[in-house]
Amino acid sequence: MSEFRDPDALRRRAGVRGDPDRDQHFLVDDRVLDRLPGLLPDGTDITHLLEIGGGTGALTDRLLATADRVTVVEKDPELAGFLREEFADAVADDRLRVIEGDAMTVDLPAFTASVSNLPYGVSSELAFRLLPTGRPLVLMFQAEFADRMVADAASDDYGRLSVSTAHYADAEIAERVPRTAFDPQPRVDSAVVRCRPRDPDYTVPDDDFFLRFVKALFTQRRKTVRNAVRNTAHISGIANPSAVVDAAAEATLSQRPENLPPAEFAALAGVTAETSEIGEGQ
Repeated sequence: MSEFRDPDALRRRAGVRGDPDRDQHFLVDDRVLDRLPGLLPDGTDITHLLEIGGGTGALTDRLLATADRVTVVEKDPELAGFLREEFADAVADDRLRVIEGDAMTVDLPAFTASVSNLPYGVSSELAFRLLPTGRPLVLMFQAEFADRMVADAASDDYGRLSVSTAHYADAEIAERVPRTAFDPQPRVDSAVVRCRPRDPDYTVPDDDFFLRFVKALFTQRRKTVRNAVRNTAHISGIANPSAVVDAAAEATLSQRPENLPPAEFAALAGVTAETSEIGEGQ
């Protein structure tokens, strides 16, 4: 039996049932909850863990047993108040801070790692707020989203999400989680992605441009790179796509974006910066 607070008892005390229409699905499987903190990469600094979407505190309870300090960001004012009351001792000891607000806009603390069951409706936005911080991450996503994050070039799931994730970290599926682990149950299964931060083995002229460039080319993932560069200049902000095509390697231009590894995207972005003025795009 788990030594931690019972997830169902926490929900009863909080007076909430969950609401699929608000993307509110509570993780209630004790076994999954108990394992999540241990999925952080070996050697992770657990001095200060960040949790996005604390809910009723089932995961918060486990993180407090793992870390010196925990910061929870919770958008729901009632749940934020419940967390402060439920974990009043940890708050008083300065081991727990509850930030009430939207995780996309609040100022995040200087955390050392994050373990979070993210709200699925804003998974992408939150992942790409956390990945650039260069901290180890253990994040729960819809399984389909997670598979796209970790996909290799030329696989069916490979896309701009895969390239963008790989730009910041080595990512892998740490655990698959059935929908029965949640209440109310979502319509899809979930997966936990473990991200080990690292610098890419290539350089890019600018992170923002690189990610926008990758996004633009993947809007025409089955065209040749040559045609994709020409057809998406309004998205990427390239002033002179013809100059890019003239300067780029034929071996790259003849491929499709869906088959291009991250390092080749980076090389093409470098050629683009050298040969064409780069604007903001759309």
